[in-house]
Amino acid sequence: MMKSVIPELSNSEARRLFLARHGLLAQPKGTGKGDDLSNLADQLGFVQVDSINTVARAHHMILFARRPAYKEKHLKQLLEKDRSLFEHWTHDASVIPTAFFPHWRLRFKRDAERLRARWRNWHDNGFEEKFDAVLKRISDHGPVTSGEVGEDEQRQSGGWWDWHPSKTALEYLWRSGALAVCRRNGFQKVYDLTERIIPAPHLAHVPDHGETIEWAAASALDRLGFATSGEIAAFWDLITPAEARAWCQDAVRRGQIVEAAIAGAAGQPMRKAFVRPDVLEEVKTLPEAPARIRVLSPFDPALRDRKRAERLFGFHYRIEVFVPEAKRQYGYYVFPVLEGEHLIGRIDMKAYRAEDRLHVRAFWPEPSIRLSKGRVRKLLAELDRVARFAGCRQVTFEQDWQREPARPHRRA
Repeated sequence: MMKSVIPELSNSEARRLFLARHGLLAQPKGTGKGDDLSNLADQLGFVQVDSINTVARAHHMILFARRPAYKEKHLKQLLEKDRSLFEHWTHDASVIPTAFFPHWRLRFKRDAERLRARWRNWHDNGFEEKFDAVLKRISDHGPVTSGEVGEDEQRQSGGWWDWHPSKTALEYLWRSGALAVCRRNGFQKVYDLTERIIPAPHLAHVPDHGETIEWAAASALDRLGFATSGEIAAFWDLITPAEARAWCQDAVRRGQIVEAAIAGAAGQPMRKAFVRPDVLEEVKTLPEAPARIRVLSPFDPALRDRKRAERLFGFHYRIEVFVPEAKRQYGYYVFPVLEGEHLIGRIDMKAYRAEDRLHVRAFWPEPSIRLSKGRVRKLLAELDRVARFAGCRQVTFEQDWQREPARPHRRA
């Protein structure tokens, strides 16, 4: 019996589809505020929040890469005034469209059970006994930070495992849905009762388990373009791999998705994934990516799955925070550089705002990339844009900033 032939996406088609879904195939333009910014967040699904501020914080860089007119105050408006976005957890802390809030009830339920058991072992500080006091404090007196509760409790500086009991209670009540982040002071979370933060229509909708599984799986695939069941489960981190696998099997039977073979970058094997049937025609109409160079955040959603980035783009990328300096191939926190549909290198730079400059330590091109005069001009133009975004008026460079191409990654 002959095996059925499944459709294939070439590597170029797969890259363009993936970049289109992640807002990186279109020209970087738009107001970067209001409905335009809200629609971008909806397209991406979520924007990861991170505290590292070498140039700008990750969530701001993610949005700036797609909307050069974006300003930090525009996100603040949607989060703290309009409440069209809220902050919670996907694979990490993220900014998420508030319209999706009802489906986070499944996460609240599961985290309530999982974290209570885990944190009893890790914190062992009686945090559960603080729930009522923390909730009453917020109900009676308004939003609080972790520094404003448990004033009589011992505080240590050894890391998150040394949280005082009331801080642990705050985080638990946020992760399990009783509290919401109403704003940040600098990067410190400020908590309030969820019913004061999330608009009533989104609070009123309580989907059942099956509805959330359907939404999570379908919306993840739509935002990825193509994905395995494991990648679908990992996208929101709302449903389990088994639930995603069962959804895929059922969606294939219903004709909602099909299996396709996705070609990898040079040297990478072809891999099977699920796609919507109409995607097979859509990819033939996608334009080439704009030739403009963009500096991406290390936490950009297009790079979140490092293994997928390597398969699709041939780009091996890790943040070398825990690698001893003598053994680092690059700086510990370097920024990926995208040109068209290719990741062409990584750049080490830092904003020195007191000196009004963005300083570039090094740029390492990928092995196949030649630093022509035209490419350098495009890179310098992007660095000027990034500097202005970071609040700096000039870009300075180490004398030897243009490095030799990166050594090809060798698999163990």
